[in-house]
Amino acid sequence: MKILVAGGMGFIGTNFLKYMLEKYPNYKLVCIDNLSVEDSKSNLKYFENVKNFKFVDGDITDAEVIDKLFKEEKFDAVVNFAAEVAVDYSIENPNIFLKTNVLGTAILMNACLKYNVSRFHQISTDEVYGDVKLDSLVSFDENAQLRPSNPYAASKAGADLLVLSYCRTYGLNVTISRSTNNYGPHQSFRALIPLTIKNCIQNKKIPVFGKGDNIRDWLFVLDHVRAIDLILHNGKAGNIYNVSGNSKKNNLYVINKILKSLNKDGSLISFVPDRPGHDVMYSINSGKIENELKWKRIYDFDKGIEETIRWYGDKV
Repeated sequence: MKILVAGGMGFIGTNFLKYMLEKYPNYKLVCIDNLSVEDSKSNLKYFENVKNFKFVDGDITDAEVIDKLFKEEKFDAVVNFAAEVAVDYSIENPNIFLKTNVLGTAILMNACLKYNVSRFHQISTDEVYGDVKLDSLVSFDENAQLRPSNPYAASKAGADLLVLSYCRTYGLNVTISRSTNNYGPHQSFRALIPLTIKNCIQNKKIPVFGKGDNIRDWLFVLDHVRAIDLILHNGKAGNIYNVSGNSKKNNLYVINKILKSLNKDGSLISFVPDRPGHDVMYSINSGKIENELKWKRIYDFDKGIEETIRWYGDKV
């Protein structure tokens, strides 16, 4: 099997590539990435001299590059991680999010149709459902209404709808996964957990939006990667699969957990003004993938965060 992994030098994509290359030594994996994301160039070094891996420096919004690549490689499947993902940046410059996240996805699917690539998997996010109140018992399933709160989430919701339309209109075999907040190795230091670990080790202030009471459902990246593998091979065409960490923690809890693990105190915490439209809490139900595809989490938060701290401890 030959798989195109778009945006594979990002956080989740890098973990996916490492997992797949080890599990399926007979597969050929081709990664296209424009290396615009911080740390993506350093992630590339993990794949040096890997025989069944090929890297292409390119952008999914460049239709000519994509057409040439599909014509040459003759892919069996595409997994699309490529996206602009920084919520703060999407508020400042939403246009690039529409270009990459919506138009880029369309260009990939058009190439799938042109070159008879029958399998397309889209990586999405729980943020497309919008947020809920802190005391809410609501948990969104795959049929819930989309209510994105910021330009990033709106662009991902738009891409999801486009993907589903290609299934109905053109018969393209598509699936979508929407996961909760990932953490683990290879994540950019801009993200909460890596930034907190780095600043703790360097005795620098840790910025916390508002009161730090915003809640996220934390999913260890390798559990997410295993879910994508299952969906890619066994998911039903036109279906969406939520992937939850089942581990809701507010930001202040997460930061204090890291502080304690690294023997630091709360004096490093610095509260900063909240971001505009900051989502309060996300809540999704992953019963569908658990029941249909028999996916189970391996990592609880305590195990995952300790492994993450150890990995970054060698990188700071």
